[in-house]
Amino acid sequence: MKETLKPGIRYEHKFIVPQSKTVPALYPEFDEFVAMPEVFATGFLVGFLEWTCIKAINPHLDWPQEQTVGTHIDISHEAATPPGLEVTATVELITVEGRKLVFTVEAHDGIDLISKGRHERFVINKKKFDAKLVIKKNSV
Repeated sequence: MKETLKPGIRYEHKFIVPQSKTVPALYPEFDEFVAMPEVFATGFLVGFLEWTCIKAINPHLDWPQEQTVGTHIDISHEAATPPGLEVTATVELITVEGRKLVFTVEAHDGIDLISKGRHERFVINKKKFDAKLVIKKNSV
């Protein structure tokens, strides 16, 4: 981690919601999902907020040796967003506790605030992390 990884880092990221990021596309193998409205899926919203946090802090890490993984998310999903609308996520790093990073997150679709909350990420050493996954996989 670089010395520049400090609270106060803000980042804004934009994304036009495609059909492939709607609820029916989340789990197309389940009829219940396929029958649901074609709006930005909460699962994909979570990924978009994570992506924005990653983009915010990667310049402050020794990328790609250091990376971050999501460890907690507490967000609302307040409004439906149809495909074709542009969603803007705004994140701010508010706490750095060792390797634990805490962000405030928010997303807007140009009409409504669609999400707000907090997200935690943890800085990892990619090689060590991957080695632990190999051990876990081989224990099955």
